[in-house]
Amino acid sequence: MELAALIKRKLKTRYDASGNRHFKRSLLNAFPFWLGALITGIVAVVYAKLFAFAEMGTAYLFHMAGWWFFVISPSCFMLSLWLVLKYAPFSRGSGIPQVSAALDLTTPKSYQLVERLLSIRIILIKIISSMVLALGGGVVGREGPTIQIGASIFKKINDWLPEWYPKISKRNMIVTGAAAGLAAAFNTPLGGIVFTIEELTKMHFSFFKSALLTGVIIAGLTALTLLGPYLYLGYPVLDGISPWILLIIIPVAFITGIASTEMCNLILYINKKKMVLKKNYQKLIYAGICGLIVALFAVLVDSRMFGSGKEIMVTTLFTNHKSMEWYMPILRIIGPIVSFTSGGSGGVFAPALSTGASIGAVISGWFHLTDAATNLVILCGMTGFLTGVTRSPFTCSILVLEMTNTHNIIFYILLASLCANLISSFLSKHAFYEHLKVNFLREVEME
Repeated sequence: MELAALIKRKLKTRYDASGNRHFKRSLLNAFPFWLGALITGIVAVVYAKLFAFAEMGTAYLFHMAGWWFFVISPSCFMLSLWLVLKYAPFSRGSGIPQVSAALDLTTPKSYQLVERLLSIRIILIKIISSMVLALGGGVVGREGPTIQIGASIFKKINDWLPEWYPKISKRNMIVTGAAAGLAAAFNTPLGGIVFTIEELTKMHFSFFKSALLTGVIIAGLTALTLLGPYLYLGYPVLDGISPWILLIIIPVAFITGIASTEMCNLILYINKKKMVLKKNYQKLIYAGICGLIVALFAVLVDSRMFGSGKEIMVTTLFTNHKSMEWYMPILRIIGPIVSFTSGGSGGVFAPALSTGASIGAVISGWFHLTDAATNLVILCGMTGFLTGVTRSPFTCSILVLEMTNTHNIIFYILLASLCANLISSFLSKHAFYEHLKVNFLREVEME
């Protein structure tokens, strides 16, 4: 009996020691992710406040002296580009293609190149350049940049880990940082998870079963229902909608898919033609012309040409002013084309959503729909246009659902994203961000 008790004590001591070691190792592995998420959340909130302040500054200056934007907009566009050219060339544009390119480079042979795409300098210039561009009326958003910012924060934390620290996958850190950035930017945690699976990892892992994606969506929606919503927009009225609304939603989805695809194709075409501009002063002149174009439409046609367009979404979804002039979608398509090709920092997520909202509002006005039906068509327009840009239908659907807590219309939202993705894939084989990623990879490897 004494021998048996002695053996039992020895085994228990060994088990406890092994369990403690496992717990400590798990804690050490988790800590960098927790720290990165905390810092990303703080930076994202500060960035959101600063970006909103810049957009309010645009509205204030336009109210005080609108004609001055023929000077203000070109100056801000040029300054935004100058900051990028001078300090961080890979901080331009959205940020999603840079993260995707960084993941491709996360190998022992090429990891040193990732520093050009994800760094502290990228974070600072990304924030400042996009704010300057927004102040000048640039039609850009902060959501894509926040993804690159989050990935940069996680990457730097991984780089700063001491030699004795347990090894953590660099790729996992970057992917998690990007997801945290999107979740913090839109207050959509589930959207960040789905974005990671659908957008970032699709080029880096062989198989992702439908069951996995479905499980994540169901688990995430359940947690969201129990813990409460994280709303980027609000609660639109969606009561008493007739199934006949499908006769409008499906055409809206196809229209937004076509419009978004052609907008992206124009951006890629202009960027290709811009390659003849070798000198920095030539690029700055082009940025100034872009700013002048934005100011021209804003001053002479409609000031809603300016900015990310969140005001358009809020107005059409939550007020009685749901009608939209026929030309507004055209302005909202021209705006991202001109602003994005100027070369400064800024994303297309929010502009894409607002463009889709304007298309939905215009079409709803043609049929004199009820407020609830109009809200649904607007949300489907937002989903369809963003899907056409990203080719990530699940991500776009979940983002719109989380931003508005409208899970009761998930069927309509998923249908709109599916139709938009179908027509976009037919019109263009490769997604917008895939084209941009290839360009960034080429530039990084050439330097």
